[in-house]
Amino acid sequence: MKIEEILYKLRDGKIGIQEAIDKLKSFPYQDIGFAKIDTHRSLRRGFPEAIFCEGKTMGQVIKIVKEMSKFHPVILALRVKEKVYQALKKESIHKKVKYYKEARAIVIGDEPKPKTNKMILVATAGTADIPVAEESFITAKMMGNKVDKLYDVGVAGIHRLFNNKEKLFSANVLIVVAGMEGTLPSIVAGLVSKPVIAVPTSVGYGTSLHGLGALFTMLNSCSPGIAVVNIDNGFGAGYLASVINQMNLK
Repeated sequence: MKIEEILYKLRDGKIGIQEAIDKLKSFPYQDIGFAKIDTHRSLRRGFPEAIFCEGKTMGQVIKIVKEMSKFHPVILALRVKEKVYQALKKESIHKKVKYYKEARAIVIGDEPKPKTNKMILVATAGTADIPVAEESFITAKMMGNKVDKLYDVGVAGIHRLFNNKEKLFSANVLIVVAGMEGTLPSIVAGLVSKPVIAVPTSVGYGTSLHGLGALFTMLNSCSPGIAVVNIDNGFGAGYLASVINQMNLK
């Protein structure tokens, strides 16, 4: 969008060639010392670079958000503590800053309208898997998708899943989040005809090995049509689901 704006101004004579060149110097990335912000990510991939906040100082997050806001109408920050959210609000970088506590995510800017009527469904085996599922939900929603939820339908009470089969069958892409032994994605994939993205979580007792047990189960699934992302990687699942859901739109 920023590149288009510069080119239109150049075409209409509102800016000169040298000014256009100066404005384009920050492309394809903006170097702010401790970070090199990929300003062309949305042009290549359809969505701006997300900010992974774990391991970053509050000052670094604020500086990155300020720089990204010059180029993008919507910014997604992940694994964020509430104190970072409060600091961003005080900075008044954008009039719309929303914190999604369960997802540990911040959205800066206006939420986009869905680009397609096709729906993504996010399902969890248990309530403890919801934080990772919410990260998937927010990511897919901010990328311009209709997203629905189906939580706590794990194999220990499989009738809960079967009682919601209409939601399963109406989805174009399904994200299935599970910890413990991680079998729910296999069951869902055996029921539906659409792609299933499996997300193992680090929920479970000792031999779950912080999510490795669920990961191995999902990787060894005999149900076809499953793609598996990394442990607790809700963002990766939401992103992949969006790419699949919006294929052939252009």
